Amino acid sequence: MTDSLLAEAGLLSPKIAGQARALDYLEEEQKRGITIKTANISLLHEIKGKSYVLNIIDTPGHVDFTGKVTRALRAIDGAVVVVDAVEEVMVQTETVTRQALDERVKPVLFINKIDRLIRELKISPKEIQEKLSRIIRDFNTLIDIYGEPEFKDDWKVNPSEGTVAFGSALHRWGFTSGIAQEKGIGFKKIIEIYKQERWQEIQKTLPLHSAILNMAVENLPNPVVAQKYRIPKIWKGDINSKIGQAMLDCNDDGPIVLCFNKVQMDSHAGLVATGRLFSGSIGEGDEVYLVGAKKAYRVQQISMYMGAFRDVVDRIVAGNIAALLGLDLARAGETLVDVTTKEMIPFERIKYVSEPVVTIAIEPKHPKDLPRLVDIMHRIAVDDPNLVSTINKETGEYLLSGMGELHLEIACKVIKDFKLDITTSRPIVVYRESVAGQGVIAMTKSPNKHSRFWIQVEPLEEKVVEMIEKGEIDDIVGRKQMGTVLYRDAKWSTKEARNVMALEEHRNILINLTTGIQALREVRATIISGFRWACQNGPLCEEPLRGLKIKLMDAKLHEDPVHRGPAQVMPATRKGILGSYLTAGPILLEPIYKIGVSVSPQWVGEVTSIITRNRGRITSSAQRGSLTMINGYIPVSETFGLAADMRSATSGHAFWQCTFDHWEKMSKNLALSVIKEIREKRGLNPEIPSPNRFIDEA
Repeated sequence: MTDSLLAEAGLLSPKIAGQARALDYLEEEQKRGITIKTANISLLHEIKGKSYVLNIIDTPGHVDFTGKVTRALRAIDGAVVVVDAVEEVMVQTETVTRQALDERVKPVLFINKIDRLIRELKISPKEIQEKLSRIIRDFNTLIDIYGEPEFKDDWKVNPSEGTVAFGSALHRWGFTSGIAQEKGIGFKKIIEIYKQERWQEIQKTLPLHSAILNMAVENLPNPVVAQKYRIPKIWKGDINSKIGQAMLDCNDDGPIVLCFNKVQMDSHAGLVATGRLFSGSIGEGDEVYLVGAKKAYRVQQISMYMGAFRDVVDRIVAGNIAALLGLDLARAGETLVDVTTKEMIPFERIKYVSEPVVTIAIEPKHPKDLPRLVDIMHRIAVDDPNLVSTINKETGEYLLSGMGELHLEIACKVIKDFKLDITTSRPIVVYRESVAGQGVIAMTKSPNKHSRFWIQVEPLEEKVVEMIEKGEIDDIVGRKQMGTVLYRDAKWSTKEARNVMALEEHRNILINLTTGIQALREVRATIISGFRWACQNGPLCEEPLRGLKIKLMDAKLHEDPVHRGPAQVMPATRKGILGSYLTAGPILLEPIYKIGVSVSPQWVGEVTSIITRNRGRITSSAQRGSLTMINGYIPVSETFGLAADMRSATSGHAFWQCTFDHWEKMSKNLALSVIKEIREKRGLNPEIPSPNRFIDEA
């Protein structure tokens, strides 16, 4: 599809458009026929003598790269959601639509591969109409489910309003209902042309770029319109302030405000940070400030992306996407402002719908290459924040965690592209440790025995976990606003709601329920550090803790600051959390994929058998024309080798997608088996530690 847009802009020969996949310029993308990274391009499109600039981001469709879609959405105002006419609305369609609506990005729909309905399925015009109507209805259902009340009715797509396009990206033709009426052509005519093998003619009559770009210009909002309703969603600062009003108006003359959505390392230019400019204008030499990194810079160069290349420009104004050089600490989600507005509240954190749930161990074949491996793993983690690299202190292994097998496979390929020989372990699943009930109030002493802490652990309410995931409570919004939301919506007591000390990335909350403790304010940061330390490695098998409400009930601190430093407070806090945790009915959570399978009716039995045999469950099965759509859930640990099983059982006729959906409690026997296996692999004592190891006697 993007090839057709590039050809229209004169950036690609029409002869190779459709086969070139110009924005999939990585060797691995060309070889696999999939999009792996996001690619930016800015095009000029003319309608009725008026020119429009379109900033386009081509994002991956594979579920393992969903994080890149999430980051791209922060920079755009509208999305063309592409749906396969044969497979119809799939799991990933739901995922990207939900992501778009969550960022207040307006969607329109392009139903692709109409040629397959005609040439492969050979269905009648009436059946085609029924199939397309079903796709539109299912897509609007997603908008109904995930859209906000003030937008969802207006944002539902309708062919008669020009918000749905139909076509074949491979054969480079497409149309909306308006174009079809103007050209006097419909599905019957197109079927007839295909039967006569004259489909090349449609490229001239119904060029795809006209359908897509016209639909975008006529139905998607421009930045001046979109920022008025998007800014209150993605920024929690004062809308009535000077900077708030400048962003609402997309003011070129306002202060510089930019949010980065992509950061990548360039072998020649160094770190290239790309993002959306919400206010002001930015050019080479401007003095700017990274809010998160708390560091000032001077912009070395500014450019616009043209696919694989960057075109250097003098200045870029509000509403556009800019690539900047010279900001070595910039990261995806970071907020950039001019140096006069350092105190600006940053944009909301980018909220990912998935988490890294698969891990591999990596080591260089030659020990001398270890420093290079560490450097390369850091570089790819900068490029892709959904890749998490850690070092197992017990075994010395370098671990890389990602969204799925393909995600890690591509990461390893990138490492090898640096001419580094590595060996990798087989993929293993990432788990989480949580609790089923309330633990005891555990008392722990600092290593020097001069300070004491009383800490209690209990499950965090599911509603609060959901609120954290939706960004309704966040460290960025401030303690007062967070407390108000917890009191009002989660029904917390006033004392608990007002005294949240910290949130942790794995959905854990620390609450201070102490009263009148001398010097507590001085050790507050150290207690929070101990809390975060404890949450990183649970006592069952050193997997992260998740979904815990951790309450500091009381504390006795030594009067001399020398005796209550970090080396004393942090270990004591951690011990108290782990001790109470082990008395609270500890459980192991495993990651669960949502799976959607599209298959002919004769293979339904085989598909359902494979899912249920692998501890999965079927939630629905519905006929969609000649295909059956099966939806269900399956543990991530049971999906290794799923592709081979599915292909073998259905003779290659099944099409499926898996996307991370939620964490689920494991059965006790299975959990014990997994815990034993992980402890053994990590060189830990086979026995789960006793609470007494962490709780001190009075």
